[in-house]
Amino acid sequence: MTKSTPSCLLFLVAALAAVSAPLHGATKKAPVTRIESGSSARKPPAKPARPTPSLAPPAVGVLPAAPALPTATPRPNLDDLEKILADSATAGLPLAARGAIVIDALTGAPLYEKNADEPQFPASTTKILTALLVIEAGDLDREVECTLEDSKVGESSLELKPGQRYTRRQMLYGLMLKSANDVAHALGRDNAGTAAAFAEKMTRRAAELGAKTANFANANGLHDLVHFCSPRDLALISRAAMQQPLFRQIVSTRSYDWVRADGTVRPLANHNRMLQSFPGCTGVKTGYTNPAQQVLVSAALREGREVISVVMHTDKPGIWYDSVMLLSYGFRHPPGVVATAAPKSGVP
Repeated sequence: MTKSTPSCLLFLVAALAAVSAPLHGATKKAPVTRIESGSSARKPPAKPARPTPSLAPPAVGVLPAAPALPTATPRPNLDDLEKILADSATAGLPLAARGAIVIDALTGAPLYEKNADEPQFPASTTKILTALLVIEAGDLDREVECTLEDSKVGESSLELKPGQRYTRRQMLYGLMLKSANDVAHALGRDNAGTAAAFAEKMTRRAAELGAKTANFANANGLHDLVHFCSPRDLALISRAAMQQPLFRQIVSTRSYDWVRADGTVRPLANHNRMLQSFPGCTGVKTGYTNPAQQVLVSAALREGREVISVVMHTDKPGIWYDSVMLLSYGFRHPPGVVATAAPKSGVP
């Protein structure tokens, strides 16, 4: 027995060593196998982070860099409108907007422009194109059933609830007068199947109407870095929309009673002050986000002739001052030579 004890001890030591080896080895990282892009067993791509809203356009890639509005934009005295229009041949119009245009509604010809081809964020004027696509699709008395996805769209809304049903026609009034983002989302989803599919449809339709720079990411105009168009694009889209009788009726309506699903009524008021302040105004739509600043599309009809103005990235009361000057200029100048704002040092 005494001779075999060392042999037993050696056997036990060897056995313990054999057991502990894989345990210690487990602390080491296993080799990583990279799956190439052609492999069928690929890892799901990481969800890209959504860009956060910015007060200025991105410096590279999407929108051109441009200075912000001056802290105190000089205000024209509209009591001197006749003089402003007379001087515009040499001095241009004193517009606060970063980009602007006025066109003849019948021909689409531009009459005056300022940075008209520079893309800007359109904010809720996006809804002009949303409404146009819905009207073009027809069947406007068909009901749209609201979903949970629709109800989660925030900011300006009509507080849609899942399961509520409204006709497309009624929703168009909520879209254009209240500027309801949840309504825009519901109409887009109903029209194209998904919100993303509707955004693609918007971009295609804009291109068909002559838009050269427009790209849309949603139906409501909530800020997205890849959601933009130029003043000229927006004017052409608005011109097409104003050729639709129902659209004209809606955007010229000053108030509307929104009947909720439970039968209660919510009065809606049109945000476009030009309907009250500019004789002959026939629409169209206001818009605002921090990155977009104030945006306004206006149309007016006088003596059988209609003109459409667009101001983008301006302020208040710049949207009203600029629009009055542009529409007034448009009525004084039939299609012909296009006037362009003269560039001024330090002014966008």
